[in-house]
Amino acid sequence: MPNRAAVRDPNEVFFMRNKQGFTLIELLVVIAIIAILAAILFPVFAQAKESAKRTACLSNARQIGLAQKMYLADNDDMMPIHQSYNSNTIPWTPNHLGTEVYLLPYCKNREVFKSPLDSGGPYLPQDPGLQANDRRASTYWDAYGTSYRFTKCMFTVVAGYSHGNNFPRTENWVVSETMVENPSEARTIRLEMMPFFRANFDPACTKYGYDCGYYQQWSSIGGTVIFADGHAKSITSFGAFDNQIVNPQGNRSNQSTGSSAAYDDTWYWRCD
Repeated sequence: MPNRAAVRDPNEVFFMRNKQGFTLIELLVVIAIIAILAAILFPVFAQAKESAKRTACLSNARQIGLAQKMYLADNDDMMPIHQSYNSNTIPWTPNHLGTEVYLLPYCKNREVFKSPLDSGGPYLPQDPGLQANDRRASTYWDAYGTSYRFTKCMFTVVAGYSHGNNFPRTENWVVSETMVENPSEARTIRLEMMPFFRANFDPACTKYGYDCGYYQQWSSIGGTVIFADGHAKSITSFGAFDNQIVNPQGNRSNQSTGSSAAYDDTWYWRCD
């Protein structure tokens, strides 16, 4: 007859085995499963985060487009004065020159001009105005007051008063809403960085002029464009971008100007 004292309770045996923990093989299997799940989920999370930023960027652009229309209604249909990339003064201070300053009263919030996609770019640490004033900027909004670029030919330019990169412009022209052909196709404002500006689309850096010291990817898919009629949409292809009108006369971005001069051979270079 067996010794009953020597027979263990099955529950006791279970808990004793549990105290031994996982084997090395079991731990490796768990780690491998976690790594596989992370590899699957992290890109999904990144895409979802970027998608949310693109949606917010488009929302900002629609508010800017509406502000542009309200400005025109209050100013005899005349487009605001063009000012761009002026870094000698801090954005949103009294002496700062920026086209966004003219539109601010109609959208009431300077954050509208800050795209959540704006992560700056390699030029910012080299900007002479920022260096001269010992300023650091992590975004284009920090540096210039806007993440969005204003199409020069679609705005009023005043010689000596309009400034670009801290220098006064010598050109003179006035743009009114009624002058613009096909306003629903005419690009007035766009996000600074487009994904098709990178080198594999522009290897010689002569088509867009970005990926030679200026480009940083803000979005892997597209960028927001605002049109003369006030609507905004996300552009995902260089073909659609190149076909947009960039001056009141109706010339398209990739259309030849007839000039053989470098960086003046298309209306993109002359106007954008």
